[in-house]
Amino acid sequence: MVQPILFGREKIHLNVARIRKGGENFEVVINPDLAIRYRNGKGVELSEVLNSENVFSDAKKGLRASEKLMNDLFGTQNELKVAEIILRHGEIQVTEEYREEQREAKRKGIITIIARNAVDPKTGYPHPPARIEAAMEEVKAKIDYSRSAEEQIKDIIKQIQVVLPIKFENAIIEVRIPTRYAVKAYGILKSYGEMLSEEWLSDASLSAKIRMPAGMQQQFFDAINKATKGELESKITRE
Repeated sequence: MVQPILFGREKIHLNVARIRKGGENFEVVINPDLAIRYRNGKGVELSEVLNSENVFSDAKKGLRASEKLMNDLFGTQNELKVAEIILRHGEIQVTEEYREEQREAKRKGIITIIARNAVDPKTGYPHPPARIEAAMEEVKAKIDYSRSAEEQIKDIIKQIQVVLPIKFENAIIEVRIPTRYAVKAYGILKSYGEMLSEEWLSDASLSAKIRMPAGMQQQFFDAINKATKGELESKITRE
């Protein structure tokens, strides 16, 4: 007789990967983040994904799957091999708590990306994160917990453009930094954008051109002005 495994009350709400085969249910208890990465070939080991190396017919009840059924339906009774099949081809099921945590994380990530990369086309200035968040709430933007923030940007932009004018663009910034600040400022230039050109002039001052998301201009100028005490020349163009 297959003996149940007791997880304890604190683990009643389990994240599992599940597959039905031959009318039977097979489950493994997982770390959902790692399970998704494993399925997408992100270099995660099977042992990292599984919270238990056992295969269950009902994980919540701690009921182990029958070795005979596994052998008949999967061609093996090796639980790790069956677990791999479940993770590759089954359904990854997660708790509502996990889904909400992921939605919140993706929501914050989306707001950050938009604030860093987009501007108001009327003014050329970036929208504050609070304004972007308010627009998302106003249109009831739908966020998919299972997709990355980057993958959802295009969809979210379409939704919020109804109430918030928004445009993605890059800024090209040319600067000339006095000698005494050049070395310190160089690191700031590299950290904020793509260096398109740089030239150390005969007086040891630095002339450079960088490309960055338009939404990052204010942060950049705050940092570079602080480093140079405002003693720089600059010119901004749009891409």
